[in-house]
Amino acid sequence: MVAEKLKSVLPVGKRGFLALFLIVVLVGGGVLTGVLGAPRVSGVDNEFGDVTNEQTEVRTALVVDNPNPFSVRVGNTSVDYTVEMNDVTMASGQQSNLALDRGKTTLGFSTQMQNRKIPEWWVTHIRNDERTTLRIQSEVRSSAVSRSVRVPYEDDIETDIIGQFNSTETRPVNASVPFVSDPVLYVNETSANWGSVTQERTPIQLRMRAYNPKSIPYTISEIGYEMTMNDVPVGNGTTAQPYTIPAKSEKTLGMQANIRNQKLDDWWVSHLENNQTTDLRIEFHAKIDLPTGDTVEVPLRAMTYERQIETDIFRNDSAEGALDDVKANPASGTTVDETETSETTVGKTTTGEETTATSSTATTSDSGTETTTTDDGGLLGTLLAVEIERH
Repeated sequence: MVAEKLKSVLPVGKRGFLALFLIVVLVGGGVLTGVLGAPRVSGVDNEFGDVTNEQTEVRTALVVDNPNPFSVRVGNTSVDYTVEMNDVTMASGQQSNLALDRGKTTLGFSTQMQNRKIPEWWVTHIRNDERTTLRIQSEVRSSAVSRSVRVPYEDDIETDIIGQFNSTETRPVNASVPFVSDPVLYVNETSANWGSVTQERTPIQLRMRAYNPKSIPYTISEIGYEMTMNDVPVGNGTTAQPYTIPAKSEKTLGMQANIRNQKLDDWWVSHLENNQTTDLRIEFHAKIDLPTGDTVEVPLRAMTYERQIETDIFRNDSAEGALDDVKANPASGTTVDETETSETTVGKTTTGEETTATSSTATTSDSGTETTTTDDGGLLGTLLAVEIERH
């Protein structure tokens, strides 16, 4: 196609070959002398998209600056994109055959984060004192200038899930049964810290200092708990050790509550659907052996622990609002998961002259079948086409 246009503009023969030779020399000289610049990412905007039980969509807009005085067309530029949370790779994707106009171009695409990665990340979050470093690595490659540019994005996520359980407030415990005067106990202090987390469970070591106001000893044969996160059950259990509290005395009682990590991918869905907010609730009950010989199960309502956990992932995006440009100018595209590699642009807008375009797409499935749309000749083809259009 380019050759046919070239023939209509350049005479056949020595003059035509001379003109083509000069264009090649000019382009090559620009690369060698550094006149041509590598496209770079000048800003990024991220947000969570559709969420299912298995996957979480991460929508991204990259603002790419092409410093060259001409467009960089199909076959010259690609972008690799990786999302990491505490070095756990949550999602990755690639776009190639990108078409960049002069100046700034906003490219939009999406990657699928596998929710089954959430428990693995959670373990690192707890082991790191409830801190997560979110890293997004964007790398732009340009074959036109044989260079690549890495653009790191980093943000810190911190939570305080069990901190408020530490309290010195005195709380009465009532049995609320006939012939027993309340309160039967006072809880004078509670505290908590994380235990040794594993891939299967996250233990919370709980302690409570209880006071027996009666003139006879009490035996607490069992303390149980139920834990939910946004009403998603994530743990329950009971102590195996009985405690006897002497009359008019206090004693420190200990127990371990466990979060079952395999439940955390269900919690993650609820967390995102609730605008990155989680209501943590731990309810307790105790079985107390009374002097009458009876055993009563007492809900420890005064010890119910409630905590709201909020995250603001992607809060420090450097190009906030760029995704709105992509949404306003959608083009065809696909998502990337672990079983399919799909290279495509989802949307494109260019500052100055608003455009929407779709680049060529190459998709490779598990079977190895590859389908590729036509190529317009790369950088040289583009330069020739521009010169032809000017004539």
